[in-house]
Amino acid sequence: MRSLPADTEAVVFDCDGLLVDTETCWTVAESAIFAEHGHPFGPEQKALVIGRTVEAAGEAMAQYLGRPGAGAELAAELLARVRKELSRGATALPGAAELVRACRAAVPVAVASNSPRELLDAALWSAGLADHFTHTFAADEVRAPKPAPELYLTACAALGAAPRHSVAFEDSATGIASARAAGLHVAVVPSLPGTALDHDWLGTSMADPELLEWARALRDSPVR
Repeated sequence: MRSLPADTEAVVFDCDGLLVDTETCWTVAESAIFAEHGHPFGPEQKALVIGRTVEAAGEAMAQYLGRPGAGAELAAELLARVRKELSRGATALPGAAELVRACRAAVPVAVASNSPRELLDAALWSAGLADHFTHTFAADEVRAPKPAPELYLTACAALGAAPRHSVAFEDSATGIASARAAGLHVAVVPSLPGTALDHDWLGTSMADPELLEWARALRDSPVR
């Protein structure tokens, strides 16, 4: 297993399925859409949409469901359904708040999410994490969201950190591709168990003691 750098200048977190348990909301919405078209929704189907923007998920569903040209319609339905599910509340995933606090005590932190601003804000507020961040970046605020590098490059620039000395926390292949393209190190806690994902650090929970040990050690490390 490779490790995370001790000379980290900034840490950038994904949101859905990484900081906040919103994938449950997304899965309920996605399952309903697939069911409407007579298709089951399991790990194979989830892999098609996880980590994507609403628009990209709509296009992926349209292709899978045999409805070419219906991507925008399906994306609008997905957004409405996720909005409804998220209005019922979402919780921070285990270890998320403590890890963010530990990182923030040492280096600047931010969120870079492939959700639109509306859903990103709702998720962070619902989970009690909004006050942990002064910088958050949403998919509808950049020209090219994940898997393009722009969200991570934008976050690093705002934090005054070099991407090569920054760490991204991700849960999906789409987000990992974005962070890698931007030049960040990547820590991964997969939302879908059993998937082989590129990583510098890989674990099953944000509450892993190894992560907290690394974050707390950042305070004693010289920043380049």
